[in-house]
Amino acid sequence: MLTQLMVSNYAIAERVDLHFSKGMTALTGETGAGKSIVLDALSLAMGGRADAGAVRHGAKRADITASFDISRIPIARQWLEEHELDDKDDCILRRTINKDGRSKAFINGQPCPLSQLKELGSLLMDIHSQHQHQSLLQKDTHRKLLDEFSGAEDLAEQTRDAWKAWHRTSQKLEQRRQNADEAEAKLQLLRYQVEELDRLALGDGEQETLEQEQAQLSQADAVLHSSHQAALLCTEDETSAADLVRQALQQLEQLPVDVPALADTIQMLTEAQIQISEAGDNLRHFVEDYEADPARLAEVEERLSAIYQMARKHRITPEELPELHQRLSNELAELDGGEGSLEQLEAEQQSLRKRFDELAGQLTAKREQAAAELDQRIAQELAQLSMPAVQFVTKLGRNSNDEPAPHGMEDVEFLVSANPGQPARPLAKVASGGELSRISLAIQVVVAQTSTTPTLVFDEVDVGIGGGTAEVVGRLLRSLGSNGQVLCVTHLPQVAAQCHQHLFVSKFTEQDATYSRIETLDDQGRISEVARMLGGVDMTEHTIAHAREMFVKGQATHH
Repeated sequence: MLTQLMVSNYAIAERVDLHFSKGMTALTGETGAGKSIVLDALSLAMGGRADAGAVRHGAKRADITASFDISRIPIARQWLEEHELDDKDDCILRRTINKDGRSKAFINGQPCPLSQLKELGSLLMDIHSQHQHQSLLQKDTHRKLLDEFSGAEDLAEQTRDAWKAWHRTSQKLEQRRQNADEAEAKLQLLRYQVEELDRLALGDGEQETLEQEQAQLSQADAVLHSSHQAALLCTEDETSAADLVRQALQQLEQLPVDVPALADTIQMLTEAQIQISEAGDNLRHFVEDYEADPARLAEVEERLSAIYQMARKHRITPEELPELHQRLSNELAELDGGEGSLEQLEAEQQSLRKRFDELAGQLTAKREQAAAELDQRIAQELAQLSMPAVQFVTKLGRNSNDEPAPHGMEDVEFLVSANPGQPARPLAKVASGGELSRISLAIQVVVAQTSTTPTLVFDEVDVGIGGGTAEVVGRLLRSLGSNGQVLCVTHLPQVAAQCHQHLFVSKFTEQDATYSRIETLDDQGRISEVARMLGGVDMTEHTIAHAREMFVKGQATHH
């Protein structure tokens, strides 16, 4: 429920601070006084389109804050919790609009995308405008209203999702069928390429290992020669390293006196003699055991040649061959009996169509059942609105050729018969402006009674209505308000007299600037405003008495 609305520097309103309660609240005032400011501000707080021209002249930005009590709106509480924006039973929507047209949105003090403001706002408030009369001439609006009334919105969305999935698969299947020859050629090429790579069977790291082995095998003679020469230089030559170290040790061992400073050097030479001898033995054994393997070299070079040739064929580096093999294998699996095969796509299409048909069938049944009830309920409201002869019909027409559609298997269209005996025809061809206004109100009242949205706003939906019918409209709106919260902008005293709370909008000029003022009227103020609405500027005692009688009667209404 809306509890407070604060508006600053918006249009001609410098500062507005309104508090709201349960029930029906009426907004009245002279034409041009600024009654639309409240509803326009609420629309902006719920994510409506911002306009830089809405910022009050001379101000940097407009600021709008709408506060709601969501203690009895579980769906809104759940939404806030899911988005980590909850703040107990409070929900505060804020919108700022700069004079350059840019705007910012906030939920409970946290910046948020405009889409979230719209999504949450739709759970808190529903605005019914006189401009919706025009949308009543569109079939899409008829279907939406029927689905809302029947409680089939979720089912309609599931049906739409099922149609999208079926449609995507059908398009993919049709494309595959149209390109069958091309697809078959691609399939054959993929099979050949994958079979080649399968035969190659290149292992991870195999190429690097083969290249190292090939380098060693191709230089076998050089390795043997160098190893043999190294062995000679270590121990077997006349001037070998071992012999030279031995001679050095002999020279030091023949010193005439003991020189302690050379002890470490003698130890190092002794160890060097041992290590050189061991190295020479190792080299000799290596030369004796080492054998060149021309056959293995040929085998390695043949394997590497096959790898290099395959890489050149696909115009990639040898290192990229394993990745290419995996990718081509996946493509082949998808086209050949996998997700993208004709058989698989046909089976998937049939399964998705079956799913759509099930959901669409359930949706049709709900619509058919709700259509009869909706027609009856709207007929009752039209009778109260002095249109008892008008017959309202919700027509469900099957799609041409029974083709699936995002909205299901049927179109929904509202028809009316203005006079007994005449066939029901589309609204646009039958209803006049005044009739359309009353039909719109009847529809909105009926749909609103099944709405889960706690706050309903009616913006001059009573245009073109007067007399006793206006009193009925007031009773309808008051009845809706008794079960929740209703805000309505009205020019009818019969409607204003029945509200639970009355806001009066006026404007004044001060120092060449225009301001809008909104005040909550007490009982005497309400009687005076109803009298103004009845008699205009010059109010007589009779007018005031009539207004008081209307007010007392309206407040005694309990429907």
